[in-house]
Parts: sequence; structure tokens; C-alpha cells
Amino acid sequence: MPDQPFNACEYLLDRRVAAGDGDRLAITGVAGDLSYAALLERVHRIASVLRGLGLQPEQRLVMFMADCPDFIGVYLAAMRIGAVPVPVSTMQYADGLAGLLRNSRARLLAVTPQFAPVAQDAIGDAPELQGVLAVSGAVIAGTDGPAVHDLDALTAAAPGGPAPVYPTTADSPAFWLYTSGTTGVPKAAMHRHGTIRVVCETYGAQVLGIRRDDRCLSAAKAFFAYGLGNSVLYPLSAGACTILEPAPSTPDVITGRVRQYGATLFFAGPTFFANMLRADLPADAIAGVRLTVAAGEVLPVHLYERWTSRFGTDIIDGLGMTEMVVSFLSNREGAIRPGTTGIAAPGYELKILDEEGASVPTGTPGTLFVRGESAATGYWSSYAATRRAFQGEWVRTGDTFIQDADGYYTCLGRTDDMLKASGVWMSPAEIEDRLLEHPSVSYAAVVAAPDRDGLQKPVAFVLLGPGQTATEDEVIEFCRAGLPSVKRPRRVVFVDSYPSTASGKIRRVELRQMAAAVLQPAAEASA
Repeated sequence: MPDQPFNACEYLLDRRVAAGDGDRLAITGVAGDLSYAALLERVHRIASVLRGLGLQPEQRLVMFMADCPDFIGVYLAAMRIGAVPVPVSTMQYADGLAGLLRNSRARLLAVTPQFAPVAQDAIGDAPELQGVLAVSGAVIAGTDGPAVHDLDALTAAAPGGPAPVYPTTADSPAFWLYTSGTTGVPKAAMHRHGTIRVVCETYGAQVLGIRRDDRCLSAAKAFFAYGLGNSVLYPLSAGACTILEPAPSTPDVITGRVRQYGATLFFAGPTFFANMLRADLPADAIAGVRLTVAAGEVLPVHLYERWTSRFGTDIIDGLGMTEMVVSFLSNREGAIRPGTTGIAAPGYELKILDEEGASVPTGTPGTLFVRGESAATGYWSSYAATRRAFQGEWVRTGDTFIQDADGYYTCLGRTDDMLKASGVWMSPAEIEDRLLEHPSVSYAAVVAAPDRDGLQKPVAFVLLGPGQTATEDEVIEFCRAGLPSVKRPRRVVFVDSYPSTASGKIRRVELRQMAAAVLQPAAEASA
């Protein structure tokens, strides 16, 4: 019996309109309001535009876009016609964006105005790119390469009426999300149409408990798997409303939007919570928020306690990964155990294995594996990485966890040397490569260290060349000029040598021990 038709765009949007939600608000924010019916009409027109530009089923459309109504419109329209939208980080420099365009073999690139200059510099290095979709008036100068198309002009001229839905099934390719995974090399996790229904009906409905009257506001942007769920998948699946914020997330911006648009669910990462507490916001700054959701990095106990005592809203902390889209491990409202990451979400199974692949007893640390129907089908064009991460029905998280007798899981850190700061995975090698470009630096090793809030940040141990000099501020400023801010070392420690193994490999575990007090205030470090 052939697979039943299923399209994620229909599930998220057409289904809501058919259920009588056409007049309900789907999107609000500084770019204006859209009802579910108006959003569906916009998606119809964008789908017609994409087809008219020659985008074929399963071809990729890279989205280098701010959070705005057309982010959702382009994402849904591409899936509607069977194409594959690929939201990518807007923190990319031109060479990084060009690399993703080449790797994905994208036919189209959609760009909003904030990121047009970077896109302008990238498109010349993407020979398979056939067109650039300029969104919201983005200006891309004429080039000898791909044609530039104005989305607003094309949608205004597009024929009205429903755009046909390509006959996808739950197993058809739907969207990709790039992740650094466990090697530091960007890899595209390939997701199915059916994945969207799974994440909405497991975590969205049963853990988050999203309701039709909720308004969702996410500090994490929608190109992240976490932000995509927060701002697109969960609210649309439930007939709720998403509050989109195109500007960079800051405490002032976010709290302003909470008040202006009446957010009831607020999503962020622990680093952002720490920044909000440092901003000395009034206790009623997020009044009206019924639940705060954390993911992206471990939530320290004392940060949880400071947040709840300051703002009076609880935090459910969870663990997700790009390969699974959703948080598959989470605390629950009314059953929170601070310092842990909770229990398995409905629809997911977890196991902890030792280095030999054997299950460990309760209370013994090991690498966490997860099984669930939202798992990616693999990494695009990355055979070895796929084999390492996707092991039968199980996905290796790369995190070391321990489970207690009550079934709660606690994260002990990364199993490998990858860093995760401000919710962003990063490879030490990427930061080290930048450090080594400094003329005075002979060698560099980067590890994670806890700051005063207990959040992990990069710290660099630097060996200067013979006769060379440099200051810490000088080296940090050098990194600032060549790396996104989240990847900039927070401290630079100059060393004469590194702890090493008998074979000469750096013992990063010892560097992490050395770094443990580096980001702590002097009084705390000496206490």
C-alpha cells in the first residue's frame, strides 16, 4: 500500500484554516500582523513565485533571513512545492555562507536587508546558485552570476488562488538544518515532512502544553532548530500566535516585546537569562509570561533560582539537538528538579552507554543516546559523520549524562572536545585557527570554562612565538575581528607549555581544570 500523502505546510497551515482558525492571529510583531488565512494566502503566492523561478522538488533554497513573516512564508512555501528550505545562521561571514551554498548545492538564496551585504560577497563563490530572492526590499547589486528577484514585486504579480501541493509523504525530504555536530565541520541534518508532526505532537503538545491562546516569543532565532520550533512549528501547529523579532535579541528588546505583544511563552537560553538578570530589569519585566523555556546549554541551579525569585515564572530546562529538532529530554511544569535536564519527553527513549557500547548502571556516567521519530535521516553528503552519529534507530548525542534513581538525567558536559556557548556549538579548532593567524601566536588551545553564572564560555591558552609579545586585550580584539562574538575567547591565558600525553597530544581535560577559575571573579576564585 503506497504511503499516504502528507505535507508539512498543509499540516501547519491549511489544517488550521480548515478547522476555523482563519481569522485568528498567526503572526504579530514589529513587521505587522497576519491571520492564518492571510498567511496561507501569502504562502500560496510565494509558492507560485518559487515554481515560476524554476525551483524543483527536492532542490534546496537557503534562507539567510531575519525572523519576519516572510521567513515563515518562504519556509512553508518551499515545503509546499516539495522543495527543501535550508535556514542558516545569520552570524555567518561571506566565506561561511558561500561554503553552505556550495555544500547544499542550493538553487536559490532568500535574503533579508540586514544580511544583504554578506550575501552580496558570498554569491560569487557559489557557482550552482541560480537566483537570489530579495526579501523585504533587500538590495543585491546586479552581478554576472545569479539573477536577483524582488519577492514583493513577484508576489504582487503572482496569480491568486490556492497553490497546488506537491504529493509528498511523511518520509519525503522537507527541510535541512546545519549543525557543527561532533566534528566542527558544518553538516546538514536532513529532516522529513513527518518530523514536523512528530515534534509538535510530542514536545509541543505534551511537554510545552502549548494552547491556542498562547503567544510565543523566542530570543533564539528561527534558523536554530530550537528557535524554529519556538517561533514556527509549535505555535502554528496549535493555532497559537508567534511574536517575531527581526532585531538581535537583547534584554531591553525582548522585555519590550513581551509587554507590547503580550507574550505568554518565552524561550531563551541560559546565557540570555543571565544577561537579563545582569540588566537589573524590574521584577514585572515579563509579567504575563506563564512559562519560560530553556535549552541550548545546561541551566545552572543558582541561575534557575535567581531567575524564578526575580521574575516569578518557572523555567523548564531541556536538551535537544539539531539532529532531533526538538527537546527530547526535559523537565516538566510542576515537576521540575533544578540542576537536572529532566526526563525523556513522550515519544522518545534514552540510554546511557560506556565507551564499549554497554549500558551503564544507574548513577554511572556515560554517553547519552536517543531514539525517536523526529531523528534526521542522516547528514547530507557526510557518510562517515552519519555512521558515527546515527547508529541504527539510535542517535549519539555526544553528551555525557548520568541518570539518578528517579529517572532524572544530569548533564556532565561534552563527551568530546566540542564547546557549546550561548547555545551555539563550536569547534575549538575554528577558534584556534583564528588565534594562529595572529603574528605573535605560535600555538593555541581552546577549552570551555564556567563564567560567574556557571555558563560555559571559550578560554584560550596561548603560546607566543620566540621573542614575540602580545597582550590579552590585543589577542581578544584580533579574534573579535574574525569570529562571531559568541566564538570570541572570553579570556586569553599565556602559557610556556601544555600538559600532554606520552604521545605528545594536549591533555585538554587538564586545561579545563586549569580554566575552571579563570572566568570567576577574584574573590570567588580564592574563596
